[in-house]
Amino acid sequence: MKADARLVAEFRDGRTVLRELRSQSPLTLFPQRGRPGAGAVVHLVNSASAPLGGDELTLSVSVGAGARLRLSGVAATLALPGPHGGGSRSGVRVEIEGGGVFEYLPEATVITARAEHTAELDVVMAGDARLRTREVLVLGRAGERPGRLRTSQRVVRDGVPLLHQTLDIGKLDASTAYLAGRRVLATEVLVWGEDPAEPAGGDWWSITPLAAGGSLLTALAHDAVTAAGDLELARRFHPGLDLPAR
Repeated sequence: MKADARLVAEFRDGRTVLRELRSQSPLTLFPQRGRPGAGAVVHLVNSASAPLGGDELTLSVSVGAGARLRLSGVAATLALPGPHGGGSRSGVRVEIEGGGVFEYLPEATVITARAEHTAELDVVMAGDARLRTREVLVLGRAGERPGRLRTSQRVVRDGVPLLHQTLDIGKLDASTAYLAGRRVLATEVLVWGEDPAEPAGGDWWSITPLAAGGSLLTALAHDAVTAAGDLELARRFHPGLDLPAR
């Protein structure tokens, strides 16, 4: 299955409006009514069992100058093997213009047994734009060894690369050292005002300022709830964080 969805947010007459909202199964976009001045909120729903092996899913997001957009998930995504073999691929392409604010907060992705999935996130943003994006990876369902996931995150601001990170999940899961035995790896990227001057961390979480701007938060945990709590701990060390009210 191939699917292309598109979301365009613009700032008009003092508020953010959704100029284009195009879904294509299994990628379904549901807008949420928000308060004036609070920005737009859209929920992303996988309306079918996806991604399956052989699927190619693409989501394009454009945030215009001065617009505020939050795109959030409503349920975990299951990466599943296809009936005829082969891997699946999903891509999210984001452009944020000057003064735009974008939060991309999908729910966890579960890498089920025998799945082979590639996920890519590419963000191009203006110098005064803001970005918050989260990724939570769960290595298999309860009692199950994970399949294979390759995930890439690329963030470029005013032509300068801030982050280019690739993770290969499931390749080394037989090793006792692999992710220290944890099943959940959660990361969050913040390009949001002032960054911390120095890295900070706890037992299984950290926040690290990036060399060219922005911060990378990381948490390892046995479950997604604990990982989310650890990311919240890391966010407390970010001095520039002033998330929009919803």
